[in-house]
Amino acid sequence: MSEPRIRRAEIAIEQRHVDRVYSRLAELRSQAEAMRAKGYEIGHGAQREAVFEQASMLFERDMMVFHANQTLQTLDAEYEGLVFGRLDQTSGEKIYVGRLGIRDAEFDNLVTDWRAPAAAAFYQATAEEPMDVVRRRVIRCSGQNVLDVDDDVLIADAVPDHMSVVGEGALMAALGRSRGEKMRDIVATIQREQDEVIRAPWRGVTEITGGPGTGKTAVALHRAAYLLYRHRRQLGGAGVFVVGPSGVFTNYISRVLPSMGETNVELRALGEVLDGIVATRQDPAKLAAVKGSLRMRKVLTRAMRDTPPDVPDEIRIVYRGEVLKLRGKELEKVRRKVHSHGGPPNRSRVRAAEALLEALADKAEENARTDGRTVDRAELITELGERIDFHRFLVVWWPVLYPGEILRWLADPARLARAGKGVLNRDEVALVAASFADRVRDWSVADVALLDELRVLTGPPPKRRRKPQQIELDAAPPARGVESHGPHRPEHYDEYSHIVVDESQDLSPMQWRMIGRRGKYASWTVVGDPVQSSWPEPDEAAQARDQAFGPRTPRRRYTLRTNYRNSKEIFDLAARVVAGHAEDGDLPEAVRTTGLEPEIRMTDTASLEGSVHSAAKELLDAVEGTVGVICAMDRVPEVSGWLTGHSDERLKVVGSLDSKGLEYDGVVLVEPTELITESTTGRRVLYVALTRATQQLTVVASGREWL
Repeated sequence: MSEPRIRRAEIAIEQRHVDRVYSRLAELRSQAEAMRAKGYEIGHGAQREAVFEQASMLFERDMMVFHANQTLQTLDAEYEGLVFGRLDQTSGEKIYVGRLGIRDAEFDNLVTDWRAPAAAAFYQATAEEPMDVVRRRVIRCSGQNVLDVDDDVLIADAVPDHMSVVGEGALMAALGRSRGEKMRDIVATIQREQDEVIRAPWRGVTEITGGPGTGKTAVALHRAAYLLYRHRRQLGGAGVFVVGPSGVFTNYISRVLPSMGETNVELRALGEVLDGIVATRQDPAKLAAVKGSLRMRKVLTRAMRDTPPDVPDEIRIVYRGEVLKLRGKELEKVRRKVHSHGGPPNRSRVRAAEALLEALADKAEENARTDGRTVDRAELITELGERIDFHRFLVVWWPVLYPGEILRWLADPARLARAGKGVLNRDEVALVAASFADRVRDWSVADVALLDELRVLTGPPPKRRRKPQQIELDAAPPARGVESHGPHRPEHYDEYSHIVVDESQDLSPMQWRMIGRRGKYASWTVVGDPVQSSWPEPDEAAQARDQAFGPRTPRRRYTLRTNYRNSKEIFDLAARVVAGHAEDGDLPEAVRTTGLEPEIRMTDTASLEGSVHSAAKELLDAVEGTVGVICAMDRVPEVSGWLTGHSDERLKVVGSLDSKGLEYDGVVLVEPTELITESTTGRRVLYVALTRATQQLTVVASGREWL
């Protein structure tokens, strides 16, 4: 029988099983819908029962409806490509692997969930260690239709005469498929080194390192899905928190976990970690380096304790015919005394009142000694403490502090210089003050960690009635709401059970502190690649990272060494650019070749727009999936304007820092030298941009120094 006929016959065999699975899926769906309907009927019946029976019936209704809705949600989420693998074992048993575990009416297994121990061999078996697997088959489906099959024989001597073997290269075929706007899950093509990480124990800290295209992000997300499946009682209630480098990135990965049925996950970019703020703007590299440094902790603490602008510099209060006065320096001394106790100022107003009353009593006693009189100190404190004029003064002299308000104060160079004395140099003071002086601009991503630090330093403001969505972090207009894929949680929630941090090599020390507050009780999965780092002080960041992890043990580290994304031709260029900035063994090995070398187009600055426009059009015609145009961060608006004539939604313009973690079928890289000069880590940022393309890469440059 010819190979095409054998393939058609094998596809037909798998189609019959897939049809059986989807028929059973329809039965399970009907049962869940019936359960939900019955639950509502119980609810209606409860209205007619005695009061003491209503609570029990309503509880039963709620549990039935909740369970039914959960079942329907899971069945709907896993509908597409439900079955994707098959294992033929030496015992003769066949195990089908898929997105969801399904049994037939007699409780026989139709599909084994990919996260179950029985499915591990689908990812872990090799010819050297076959794990009793004779043939491993990848089944490619679209909806309910089987499109193709692809086999690996792991024990050649055990292949029975009736067993057909078809196809080759299932992984390579999957890698060659076009990219869409969202990351796909990789449950059908997880490789052994990736599966080892996914199934690692959940406690402690799991670090995943590896170069571009090694699947670090996908592995971390699939690990989260696996942990929720295997340890739902320990992890499910408190939830999983996933932090990515940018909104562009989190939008790209947003469908991966929901596609595997996991919705109890909070997904946020670094600029969205703090409730009430959505920051997308990146500061220039030098400014971001100052704001992200641990030095800012001391600066912020001093700024918070400084005398607020526009507070009264004198108190005058009449006590039994005598005017008691405290002037500026005396009031500053009282303020310092209150802050010396170390409590959050928003929780210290009572202490401030007591200190102020003590200072007024000292002043009264000082005046009395001059006149030869005595003062009943306790009586004075009691009487003044009950006076409305004293409390009116206290409210304005010791105001409620808001994080955004304090940062805006630092737009004053003199105030920032006081706070940064011995910590920031003159140039840094000017740089930071200027950034806070621009009230037209929203907060930057680096500012969010400072706001969160101040939130903790100042303490929560007094409870008060607020209009919906009013934000107390700042006096600025409310930020946009943060998109979340998990349930609603209390503000500034810090009880997550597991935290996933992607592109961790770029986190500043202040950002590590911010995320660490959310993970006080969590286990961690941390993803990064030192070669791609854009943070200039790795030792300081490592110190803050270790503090965020705390004493958690164990700590395990995995390195992924195979680049599945880039063709060898593209990665060779990227490796050439970053040579000298990476240690031996830090660069992965690209395993796929296309025969298409990256194209380097030289142009002059006057012709740059036309060259970029032409290159983008050619790539859109050449590839089926997405095309990314990557440029320096400050050039994004300009390049976007050049390409407004393109109506193809597959075309995306993205800045160098925002391109991290993304991938496109084709990439046009604009002026690579600008990517080197805009960052404090230079060629590392260019290396990232060059490794975003899966199929074709065109570099448009006006010089060759970047090579």
